[in-house]
Amino acid sequence: MNGLTPEDLAFVRHFLLSSGSLKEMAALYGVTYPTIRLRLDRLIQKIRLNEAAADDPFVALLRRMVRDHRLEAEAADALLEAYRQTGERRGPAGQEFS
Repeated sequence: MNGLTPEDLAFVRHFLLSSGSLKEMAALYGVTYPTIRLRLDRLIQKIRLNEAAADDPFVALLRRMVRDHRLEAEAADALLEAYRQTGERRGPAGQEFS
C-alpha cells in the first residue's frame, strides 16, 4: 500500500481491528458515521489510484495530486473514467482502472 500516509495506515489498522465496523470507528474517532464513511471512500479511491498508477504516467499524476490534496478523489475518479473511455475508443492499448 505504497502512497498511503501514516494517518491512512493507522485508519486502516483501526478499521481492521474493529472488524470493519464503521459505527465503532465513528466512536473511536469521535465523529459521525457519514464522516467515517467519507474517509473510507476517499481512502479506497486513493488505493485504487495507487494501483492504477503503476504503469501509467497520467494516472500517477492524478494519484500525486490526490495525495497532495490538490485534487479531490471524486474528481480524479471522474477523470480516470473519462480517460479509460478514451482508451477504449482507441483500441486495445487502453488500460482498465477497476
